Amino acid sequence: MSEKVLVGVEDGVGTITLNRPGQHNAIDFEMWGLLRDAALRLGADDGVRVVILTGAGEKAFSAGADIKDFPAHRSNSGLARAYAEAFEGALDAIEQMPKPVICMIRGICVGGGCELSMAADLRIAATGSTFGVPVAKIGVLVGYNEMRRLLHLVGPGHAANLLLTARRIDEQEALRIGLLTEVVPADRLVEHTYGLAREMTTYAPLSQSAHKRIVRTVLANPSLTALTDEERELPLSIFDTEDGQEGYRAFMEKRPPRFQGR
Repeated sequence: MSEKVLVGVEDGVGTITLNRPGQHNAIDFEMWGLLRDAALRLGADDGVRVVILTGAGEKAFSAGADIKDFPAHRSNSGLARAYAEAFEGALDAIEQMPKPVICMIRGICVGGGCELSMAADLRIAATGSTFGVPVAKIGVLVGYNEMRRLLHLVGPGHAANLLLTARRIDEQEALRIGLLTEVVPADRLVEHTYGLAREMTTYAPLSQSAHKRIVRTVLANPSLTALTDEERELPLSIFDTEDGQEGYRAFMEKRPPRFQGR
């Protein structure tokens, strides 16, 4: 895999790192494909229970899509369509990973970088971080899938404020409007995030993946009408699994459960 995107696994925690610190981890066209490949790889790895998405260096999670790609990949609608497929493919692969994804943010998190963070399940940021989706400043648009994620997190009022004013906000404002899950002191970001991830590796992986599916179903179909048979049975299906029985037995036997993901 290219050095622009690093992938590692340790103690059940996978890490995907945007690795262009000299460019504030701006994401070029190649990297969208690499991100998608990394998400699919870790998503299929039974040894990985939680994934952390982060950026290299101290200054940025990501400054967004690399503007230098515009002439070759976004100078007309035909080229932009292919670019959007790569971009949305990466974000969809991260969002649809069958395990929790935590975005660990330090510093700049704007544009496509901010949109990428929204594909994670949890977003933990260091103090001193900044956020924004200032696409109006360069005359481009947020796509429908990215808008859906933004609206689900912050609602239409805050989404309009971010997009139409093109302003940046600090980590406390991002937390207040729902763009972030948690803010921690910068010197504790890594320790805190990886500590949480390691704790989460002990939870039932089938429950984690099913909860992600249930969340997506409810968001896409709030009235819960016309559910498929599989969707309707999903909350009950856990009782037919080994892990479903293990959790109950461990509780009764007053011991830690040993979940196997089956």
